[in-house]
Amino acid sequence: MKVLIDLAKCSGHARCYDKDPELFQIDDMAYALRAEFEVPQGAEEAARKASAACPERAIRLE
Repeated sequence: MKVLIDLAKCSGHARCYDKDPELFQIDDMAYALRAEFEVPQGAEEAARKASAACPERAIRLE
């Protein structure tokens, strides 16, 4: 599974980070740092929850 984050849509709510701080990296203003990354085995559910929690719908899973 791959996470794709539209950094232009990210508004710094940090809800993804709240779901899994090891998977989602944010800067000091709570904006996502990485636009694309592979989800480690076992973290798929956290990625799904983070995607669903994003109010801007900036997180897409493939």
